[in-house]
Amino acid sequence: MDPDYGIAYEDLYRRHWWWRARERLIALVLERFAPDSGWEGILDIGCGNGLTFDCLEQFGTCVHGIEADRRLVSEDGPHRHQIHVGPFDATYEPPVVFSLVTMFDVLEHIEDPLSALERVRSLASPNANLFVTVPAFSSLWTSHDDLNHHHVRYTRGTLKKLMHAAAVKVLHMEYFFHWVAPAKLVVRLKERVAGVSSASVPTVPPMMINRLLYGLSRSEQMLPSSMKPPFGSSLLLMGQFGTTDG
Repeated sequence: MDPDYGIAYEDLYRRHWWWRARERLIALVLERFAPDSGWEGILDIGCGNGLTFDCLEQFGTCVHGIEADRRLVSEDGPHRHQIHVGPFDATYEPPVVFSLVTMFDVLEHIEDPLSALERVRSLASPNANLFVTVPAFSSLWTSHDDLNHHHVRYTRGTLKKLMHAAAVKVLHMEYFFHWVAPAKLVVRLKERVAGVSSASVPTVPPMMINRLLYGLSRSEQMLPSSMKPPFGSSLLLMGQFGTTDG
């Protein structure tokens, strides 16, 4: 992540319409798939300063996280004792066996996502759930992806293929931020025509605009599945280790 982006990230997460709407959708999916007694052991990979923990703790116990970028983790943060700061590799010794692993906008940063998923599998209980969100469609690639050090944007097909290789059964998959997709396509076309980058560290919009865009994004989320467009600027997947779709 760009250093300036890292400095601004926590404020963006707490106030920016995009992060607020994404967290609300994450909560809706967790409500749908959570076991009656909740998940026992939850690991959030790429957790930053534990910003998702308050949400995740509504759906299970023993929430822990891994964050490779030390700049994102506050030493006096409320969840510091739950966060392992360091690379996600064999040096990480999990405190529990996890029944849910989350990777919210993480896979796109990893050069070898299959190896990462195999490592996740080694930390998880049999038939554990995996919940990921990723940016969607390479046609929506802009300088913002470069700023974020992305390697790829996914489609339903490419993400499902990756999950099959990792022995993850797909339980649910959907695009979201539908309205953002055409907006990003316009940005991409402008960048290609003008030959200049429009990337900069995001800022929280003025209050009324922030509320309007949050409301628009939430309205999309409440649509019946049959009415949702087959595209979006982001993609989510809930899966289960142990079996594949064949």
